[in-house]
Amino acid sequence: MFKNRKDAGEKLANALEKYRPEKPVILAIPRGGVEVGLQVSAKLNTDFSLIIARKLPFPDNPEAGFGAIAENGSTFMFENAHYWLAGETIERIKQQQVAEIERRVNALRGGRPLPEIAGKTVILIDDGIAMGSTMRAAIELCKNRKAGKIVVAVPVAGREVAEEIQKKVDELIVLEIPEPFRAVAQAYERWYDVSDEEVLDLLRDKIRKKELKDHEIHGFEI
Repeated sequence: MFKNRKDAGEKLANALEKYRPEKPVILAIPRGGVEVGLQVSAKLNTDFSLIIARKLPFPDNPEAGFGAIAENGSTFMFENAHYWLAGETIERIKQQQVAEIERRVNALRGGRPLPEIAGKTVILIDDGIAMGSTMRAAIELCKNRKAGKIVVAVPVAGREVAEEIQKKVDELIVLEIPEPFRAVAQAYERWYDVSDEEVLDLLRDKIRKKELKDHEIHGFEI
């Protein structure tokens, strides 16, 4: 469906063109959402930043999670989390992810705070939604920061999680909902895990080429 994250971002930008007059703030979830979000920001000529949220992984199966936590402490947990794990285990995992969030804020955003979003249209972007826990934690952060409008935009998602997230935001835009949905990677010809250095290279590259000319790149030091 998509050649790569750049291709997905370009197609998502076309679907978001109607938001250009609102001068939205684009908040991308690293690492995979960064290249997608940069394409949207470039096309809409609007502000861009990174929003840090981390999955809360099961101790014996780190690929799966029971929730997520965002950089301001906003937390989403599935209803059965306290049946699956003891309270002290949940707290320990949360603290581990808080430490990783702090590392990512420093490494990827230079330790700078999120831009002001109160009263503004915010577009939350990732390269896709699987379980949706990190996106839901990011939504809670935006609600706590009094965003004027919250839009979630992704290239691909499963139908069930899309329907759940749609209830939490002003608008959800998903380009592809595969049937059956197995993983975000199934929608991409080229899929790989993105590193911190690639995120920084993407930001440096866009600035050097002036593709983000006249944009405000919050929290990134050239």
